[in-house]
This record gives sequence, structure tokens and C-alpha cells, in this order.
Amino acid sequence: MSEAVAAPDQTPTRLHWREDGRALAARWRSEAGLPPPVQVEVVDDGMPADRAWRLACEGKAMLWRGDFHNARQLLSAIGRRVDRSDRRRRAPSDVAEAFHRHRMAQAQRARTLGQLLVPLGAGYELALRRAPAVALACREAWGEAADESTVVSLRELLGIIGAHQWRLKGVPIAGLGGRRIHPHYGVFSPIRGEYLDLVARTPLPSSELAFDLGTGTGVLAAVLARRGVERVVATDLSPRALTCARENLSTLGFGERVDVCRADLYPPGRAPLVVCNPPWLPGKAASPLDAAVYDPDSRMLRGFIDGLGAHLAPDGEGWLILSDLAERLQLRPREVLLGWIERAGLEVLARDDIRPRHRKAFDRSDPLHGARGAEITSLWRLVARR
Repeated sequence: MSEAVAAPDQTPTRLHWREDGRALAARWRSEAGLPPPVQVEVVDDGMPADRAWRLACEGKAMLWRGDFHNARQLLSAIGRRVDRSDRRRRAPSDVAEAFHRHRMAQAQRARTLGQLLVPLGAGYELALRRAPAVALACREAWGEAADESTVVSLRELLGIIGAHQWRLKGVPIAGLGGRRIHPHYGVFSPIRGEYLDLVARTPLPSSELAFDLGTGTGVLAAVLARRGVERVVATDLSPRALTCARENLSTLGFGERVDVCRADLYPPGRAPLVVCNPPWLPGKAASPLDAAVYDPDSRMLRGFIDGLGAHLAPDGEGWLILSDLAERLQLRPREVLLGWIERAGLEVLARDDIRPRHRKAFDRSDPLHGARGAEITSLWRLVARR
């Protein structure tokens, strides 16, 4: 897309630094909402990796003025030093500690790698030697450029470039006959196919109407429409997700059968089928993309369960798609989930399980391999207690 996806920032945060004896400033971009660095050193191709790593660990940012490919190599070298430092730490005693330390290490790694910055000119032009064209990818992520320069971490810019490539290529979906969903920047990509298989194979209670809560790319709404559901109402709060879902559903030919609307979970009314695939892990989201994985205080999960009875048509079903990874990481016991279901006046009609196929489930070097390898994703068919 080329249009802006969010209201423009009327008071953009600015990064200040000194270069060649001059005081300079530029707009600061951070998807995670991090403040601009206070200490900034201008560096180029002569920056040694060890010194760059030490500066980054001290929280000192480096504004790159050299070759783009050399900047990428320096970022990789810093990352290798971070990883070596992590491997020297004591092995965790249990899975809960392993997960806690994994998240802390991820956050620290992101902060360290985020200290290497690159400048973008007006129009998001990257004026570095051997730099790729990034203006279109930046417009897709941020909207149209203001007539000013911008500074962003190289790590974040590479993520924007990668998201642009994913958007162009798309993700083939078996439940759509192999047709592709094209995720936008900041919208979770449906690369894990097992939960889509569950929605594609579970018997429909009705083909009249379905609600898809937290639609994201619109993939579940598309699968339901392809299965013959006559009308789907898909909701989300994210402007990026709403734009992404509308474009995907229109491209797939379901635009007239699926209404995409902004809502905090439920739209008005009742439906014989309500589908929700909330974030699977309770915890704080460190970035907008993290919000597809982490659900603070299980807010979305509990909101779906608590509101289901008031939005189900008679004899309707609520489909909760949820991994048991939170239980295996000792973040939320199964008894807690069952207690929420019971207190909401619901009961479990049936449950369909599937094992993971994603790469991390088979990666023994992953510190969470034991939990990931045993993970089960389930589709819970919930009904009003009779």
C-alpha cells in the first residue's frame, strides 16, 4: 500500500547529534516506541567490530556514514558477540527460568543491535554506498514521507525491507487451495499452518454467519469464506491489520462476503460461529508485532471467553484456537483456562489437536526446545452450558 496507515505524528520525536562541528537533528523512528539515543557517535567503514560492540553495550548509538553492506556485516558481527556472551551464562534450572532468561536475552539483544543507526533523506532515500532502494518499503510501513530526514536503527530498517519482500511474495495457505496471503509490515504472518488446518477441517455449525475476532491478515476469515460461510464479520483494532485484511480479502475475491471493521474483539450482534486465535502467551508485548504473540494478563483470551455467551446465536459455537505452550512454559496452568470457561457459563463440546510443524519445534539448540517440541495446538469448540 502507498497510503498512510495511521494518523501522522504531530510532534515527532527527534534525534540530536553533532557532526563536523555542527548540531544536527532528524526525525527518530522506533517501532517499539523507544526514545532516541542521547549519545551518538558518527562512524564509518573503519569502525572495528569489537569497539562497536562495546559502544552498543554501553548504550551509545552509532550513526553510520559508510557502505551499506559493510554496515550489515558490522551488525552481524555485533550479533555474534552478543550470542557468544549469552552462551557463557549458566544453564537455567527449569523451563520457567529458561523462558524468563530467553525473553531478557531477546530484549537485550534488540537493544544492543538497535544502536547501529542509518540516515534516510527526505522521501526515505538511503544515501549510503551500495544501498538498496528502500523508499517503497518505508512508505508501506510508515506512510508517506514528510519533507525531512529520518534516522532509524539498521536492524529495524532490515525488518522493514524483509516485510516488504514477504508482502510481495505472500504466504501460500493450504486451506485456500494454495492461494497466498500477503502480510503487511507490523501484521503477524500466517507462516504456522497447523492452526489454519484446524479451522479448515472442523465441522461448521452453520454456514450463515461467522465472526472472526482479531483478524490480522484476514486469513481465517478467508478460510471460512472459502468453506462456504455466506457472511463473515472480521474485526481488529490495528489500522495496519484492517488495511491488510481488506486488501487480502479483496484480492482473494471475498471482499463482498467479508466485512472488515474496527472493534475491540466483538462486533454488535450474535453469530452461530465465533472464531478467535488470540496471542498464545501471557506477557508484555515489547513491540506492535509482539502483540500477536504476547497477551498481557491474557486480556484478549479472557475477553473472548467472557463475551462469548452474549454473542453466540442459539446452538452456536465459539472456536478458540490456542497452543498449550503457555502451560508447558509454566505461564498459565490448564486449570486456569478451564476455570475461565466454566465461570463464563460455557462448556467444551469437543477439542481437536495438532502437533507443530514449524522449524523451532525441531531445533535442539533452541533454549525452549523441550517445550516447543512437545507443544500442541488445539481448536476448542465452546458452547453455552446446557
